[in-house]
Amino acid sequence: MWRQRREQRRRDGGWEREWYGPPRPFFGCLFAIVFLIVAWAIVTAVATLFANLGPLPVVIAILVVVAVLVATAAPFRRSARTLDSIVDAARRVEAGDYTTRISLPTRAWRPVRQLGRAFNTMVERLERDEDQRRTLLNDVSHELRTPLSVISGNLEAMIDGVHPADEAHLTPILEEARVMERLIDDLRTVALSEAGTLPLHTEPTDLDLLVEEVVRSFQGSAGTAGVTVTAEVPADLPILDVDPVRIREVLANLVANGVRHTPSGGTVRVRGEMAGDQVVLRVADTGSGIDPDLLPHVFDRFAKGADSTGSGLGLAIARHLVVGHGGELVVEATGRAGTTFRVTLPVTPPTAE
Repeated sequence: MWRQRREQRRRDGGWEREWYGPPRPFFGCLFAIVFLIVAWAIVTAVATLFANLGPLPVVIAILVVVAVLVATAAPFRRSARTLDSIVDAARRVEAGDYTTRISLPTRAWRPVRQLGRAFNTMVERLERDEDQRRTLLNDVSHELRTPLSVISGNLEAMIDGVHPADEAHLTPILEEARVMERLIDDLRTVALSEAGTLPLHTEPTDLDLLVEEVVRSFQGSAGTAGVTVTAEVPADLPILDVDPVRIREVLANLVANGVRHTPSGGTVRVRGEMAGDQVVLRVADTGSGIDPDLLPHVFDRFAKGADSTGSGLGLAIARHLVVGHGGELVVEATGRAGTTFRVTLPVTPPTAE
């Protein structure tokens, strides 16, 4: 084993000697040796201590000590076996196998059981992160492929003289470039929010005025689609210390989703109320509701319905922004009567730890 590692290092241009880790039964052998040494030391000490009392007390004392040692041998053995399993599993994880797990004995030492549970939890998180990384790369490549195809196709047509470089053919290129810019900005926001490093510039904000601004900004597009957007927010709601730009982004995303999935003649209503020491905002539409298969993943990155034209990042960003304010964003109801999203924001902002 050592020679194989040395030859590999030599081919790579290095000469450092590296040993593999301990053999698989290392902890079992170690615990057995320690167990025998301790047993021999205790028996010898007992025999010496009771030597003046005759053979019978010495025999009885030795039998008691041996019985105690035998009773504790099983936890020793199980703990050693668990530690050896952790060593082997760590090697497989190092090689990139995140599906490995170790079995947890019920009668091993508590610290060893805790170590085993912590190891399994760590590997589960590594596996989940690796799956998310692969999914993210696939989704990003898929989302970027369409605008890049449009841009490259139009540019090649202009270079070949098929299309003139006029406004009619340059405008689609500019629009697709803006789509890519928005996607990159959204990905950056998701990455920062998931890492907990997204900056929030909080200031005292009147939610009544903020909601009115959001609703007013949708009057034109919603009117064109035949959808009515209204606001029902009491004027006496407390002033919240939030980032108005980010909360406006959350509400705009929810209202835009409602308008997009509500047929002509329907409504999108934003309502606000107090609930204890929290402010609750509800965005309800009269659309067809969320697909039951999509509902459990509606806040995941790139999760979207078959008829959606967005990137699938809006709701994921909205939830991260609300959670960053110490609040909660959930789907309160969905079905044939429409969908209702509930945004909960604390009156007292969370304290930084």
